[in-house]
Amino acid sequence: MTQDPIVSTSWLKEHLNAPDVVIIDASWYLPAMQRDAKKEYNQEHIPGALFMDIDEVSDQTSDLPHMLPEPHVFSSQMRQMGIGDGQTIVVYDGAGLFSAARVWWMFRAFGVESVFVLDGGLPAWKAEGNPVTDEIPARLPRHFTAILNHDMVRSLDEVQEALDTSSHLVLDARSAQRFNGQSPEPREGVRGGHMPGALNVPHNLVLDDGKLRSKEELLDIFRQTGVDASTPVITSCGSGVTAAVLSLALEHAGFTKTALYDGAWTEWGTNKTTEVVSHPA
Repeated sequence: MTQDPIVSTSWLKEHLNAPDVVIIDASWYLPAMQRDAKKEYNQEHIPGALFMDIDEVSDQTSDLPHMLPEPHVFSSQMRQMGIGDGQTIVVYDGAGLFSAARVWWMFRAFGVESVFVLDGGLPAWKAEGNPVTDEIPARLPRHFTAILNHDMVRSLDEVQEALDTSSHLVLDARSAQRFNGQSPEPREGVRGGHMPGALNVPHNLVLDDGKLRSKEELLDIFRQTGVDASTPVITSCGSGVTAAVLSLALEHAGFTKTALYDGAWTEWGTNKTTEVVSHPA
């Protein structure tokens, strides 16, 4: 796939009422952010936008946070939301660019190619004086087909093998302090540190005021890390959210061989068999 995964606010404004465009508010926040995504959506959102909660649209049988659900479960949930095959999906969030990337990646992982992230999200949309509403759209159910693209998802065993064989670069989107084990993990019982051989690219590094940096800047960042066109990359983070920001940035920069470790550090850091490297201060 070569199309850019990002759309601008001007593009969305022009296509706001297009019948084949579906807008999703994918806002989700860490407890430390002290924000209520659903409450904010009910107060104001881009006209026509549906709300999607990554904790609800997830594998409810897993102990790990917001893991991908089974394809038939995702299909059923999208059908009920009124999202159908062949539509163009635009995802945004209230932080600028944070959890929207996770939902973009979910749709991509389930075979949807016509899905994009609104650069700058709701803050950029509002800053330009574009309309918002509290009206909740009513949509009829539509047929949705989810087919998992295994190339986009990695399990713990697959990440372990990729590190052992150096077949992939593993990029960890957590802060340098968490990566080095200098700051405690926000989830109880999760060890601090990182996977042996993983590289640290904090997700904030690829952003500038809630928007992705330019393709040239991203190319510089990733090339300095060792990524080139032939290098398969696995992204990771704390729970699979900011890893998707790196996946989005990689695709925006033109790198296509990317997968995401869904269990992320929450799984790795709690598993008794995994090795952890830390450099506490």
